[in-house]
Parts: sequence; structure tokens; C-alpha cells
Amino acid sequence: MFTDLPEIVASSYGADIDRLITVITWIVGIWFVAAEGLLLWFLFRYRQRPGQRAAWLPADSLRMSAWVLVPAAIVLVLDLHIETASHHVWQKIKGDIPEYDMEVRIEARQFAWTFTYPGLDGEFDTADDLKHATELHVPEGRVVRFTLESVDVLHSFWVPAFRLKQDVVPGRSIAGWFEAVTTGEFEIACAELCGAAHGSMKGNLIVHSQPQFDDWMRYHTEQGALLAHSMVKSGPGS
Repeated sequence: MFTDLPEIVASSYGADIDRLITVITWIVGIWFVAAEGLLLWFLFRYRQRPGQRAAWLPADSLRMSAWVLVPAAIVLVLDLHIETASHHVWQKIKGDIPEYDMEVRIEARQFAWTFTYPGLDGEFDTADDLKHATELHVPEGRVVRFTLESVDVLHSFWVPAFRLKQDVVPGRSIAGWFEAVTTGEFEIACAELCGAAHGSMKGNLIVHSQPQFDDWMRYHTEQGALLAHSMVKSGPGS
């Protein structure tokens, strides 16, 4: 790899993105070295020397035009190769969302993430919704559909180990998905400058085994129910 991304690849499509990055890096890297090498050679070959002025050769013949046309044709072929490879990855990630096992809403605001799960009824916007700040908990090996919304400015939901980055645009609800392939704790960050405390807008994506996730969900759902019951019991005038 040629990037500063984490070595661990924690999502089902992360390896596809890494391969695409590697292909683009090799193509651009080799082309950059070749172009700079030719530029240096031309500077040396046609330099001004004692008794000889620097040469300027107009591209007024097919042979001279080939120095432009041939590289342009090669670049076009390489671009088409990149486009073909990236189209497959794009369709896999951004095309139709696969059948999912759970759903979560992600709300971005200056400068925090809030994650909302449906409660035991499986429906959002009901009394048993479970909200959790800073930490997103999901089970391993399950497709998770998420919906991103911003309540203020432009943000970007970024999980480097998942190779997942999606802008969060105010006024829009943007859907996406991922499937964690390993348990662990992974950084969530905002990848779009969103204000003075942008650098502190962090969180954690915690991937559990299915039994551990069920226990976590059960515990927090019960705690939320107890809190709601105590608030109802105490009454608004308490």
C-alpha cells in the first residue's frame, strides 16, 4: 500500500478500495516518473551551450506531434482502465444497498456524532428508540444500513479502517451501508472542515460478536426503558 490508511481492513469492501488505490497509485506514479524523466532529458539535450543556442522545435510535423498524440492516447487507455475498475467498486458500494440486518441513524452536529437505533419494536421515532453519543456499536458479519443527516453544517463521516467516507450534507438524508468483518474498536472522524473544533469531532465504531452485541443492545434498551419509566412515574412537576 502507498497510503497512510490503517493496515487493518475491517469492512467487506475495504479490500476492493485498497486494490483500486493501488492501481491508481502505480499508474500515476509510473507516469509521473516517466514524464519528469523526459522533461529533465529534454532540458539537458536541448540546453544552451557554448556556440549553440537552446533549441526550440515546433510541432509542425506528424513525427513531432507524436510526442503529444502518443502520450495522450496512452493516458486515455489508462483512464479507461481506471474507470472500468472504479465503476465495479462504485456500484458495489454506492449502487443498490444489499439486504441489511440492522439499521442505524447517524446525526452529525458541531462537534459530535449521535447514533440512533430502533428499540425492541424495530421502528424509529417511537418511545423505545435508543440513542448513543460518540460510539456506534454493531455486530460482526452483519450488513448495517445507515442514514446520515446533519443539523448544521457540512460534515463527512469517515471510518479509515473501513475505507468508508461519506459527506453529510445539511437538508439531505444520505443512505449507505457496511459490513464489519472483524471485531474491535475503530476510529470515527469528521473529514470535512466544519468549524473551530473540527479536530475534536471523533467517535468510535465498536464491532462485537453477535452474542456480545445482543447483550449490549439488551442492556441499553432495558436501561432506557427504566429511565423512561422513572421519568413518567416522577411526573412533570417532580
